[in-house]
Amino acid sequence: MIDRIDALYKLRKMIEQFPVTAILGSRQCGKTTLARSMKGDHYFDLENPRDQELLSHPQLALESLKGLIVIDEIQRIPELFPLLRFLVDSKKDQRYLILGSASRDLISQSSETLAGRIGYLYLDGFSISETGAENWRTLLLRGGYPRSFLAGNDEQSYEWRQQYITTFLERDVPALGILIPSLTLRRFWIMLSHYHGQTLNYTELARSFGISDTTVKRYIDILCGTFMVRLLMPWHTNISKRLVKAPKLYIRDSGIFHTLQSIVSQSDLSTNPKRGASWEGFALEETIRMLDKSENEVFFYATHSGAEIDLFWMDHGKNFGAEFKFSDAPSITRSMTACVKDLALEKLFVIYPGDRKYLLSDKIEVVPLETSSDVFHRIR
Repeated sequence: MIDRIDALYKLRKMIEQFPVTAILGSRQCGKTTLARSMKGDHYFDLENPRDQELLSHPQLALESLKGLIVIDEIQRIPELFPLLRFLVDSKKDQRYLILGSASRDLISQSSETLAGRIGYLYLDGFSISETGAENWRTLLLRGGYPRSFLAGNDEQSYEWRQQYITTFLERDVPALGILIPSLTLRRFWIMLSHYHGQTLNYTELARSFGISDTTVKRYIDILCGTFMVRLLMPWHTNISKRLVKAPKLYIRDSGIFHTLQSIVSQSDLSTNPKRGASWEGFALEETIRMLDKSENEVFFYATHSGAEIDLFWMDHGKNFGAEFKFSDAPSITRSMTACVKDLALEKLFVIYPGDRKYLLSDKIEVVPLETSSDVFHRIR
């Protein structure tokens, strides 16, 4: 077991503040384990037929209870949301902790019904801060899903991820009411993995897969809404340059990305042409988590003339950027210098897999990923 101290701290604070707290994240990312660590007074798992039966008459089951009430996989009974609003408004001795794997549907249902009464904790798999900086190569290869990271060896981890993808496509997606053949969505997901770290061209992707732009967007929405894919939006600012306006696409978990690319071992990864894209996606996700930013607070920046940075964000009225370089010793580039000027960056961090921190200029600093949390903590 790996203690998730930061996530537990955030969860406790949220439960104190809101009558309803939702933990959102993909299947098997550790939501249930985190929720059980809170030692709730009552626990309902809606994948358990017995608990489903208990909540077939939800008001009778819930209104007499006191303390912290945990409801897992709540998206299976969406009609609970109006009842929760009534209960938390009328009973001050109840707190609810709800868990769900379908982000967008759950958020839309809960935000409309429980506005002002609910807080959201987004949970991913393990991070470097949880597994230890010395284990970052294993985390990169296997990804952050607990059962994948903690597997006995790389082959067992890879097998677990293959089964995870199959279960997700054949059971979880249909359970959300999405009727797409699992083989079709699998083929589409594999094709998307080849666009990992690239600007997304819907028309090109639709042509390659033989479907319409609208269908492409629908498939991507499914994978984004279930925390499998990230669309990183471009930063638009009023400067006199032609800016890239299409989003960049990433497979959120590096282990899932490697499975889709049939990368099993460290030696496979070290010789694969996608190793640079793999590092970029992994380091980007880790950085966003270190910064504690939501998806609408982080962007990339690119111009048609070639200037680009992988991540852009703002803190305390200042602009910051990050580049992710799979290199032994990154050096300064014209693109970095242009972006510092274009965006008036306070600092541009170049995140790489090395172990030495050094300056490229007064505004550009090379930082090892495993120690970057200390650097980001100082600017927050």
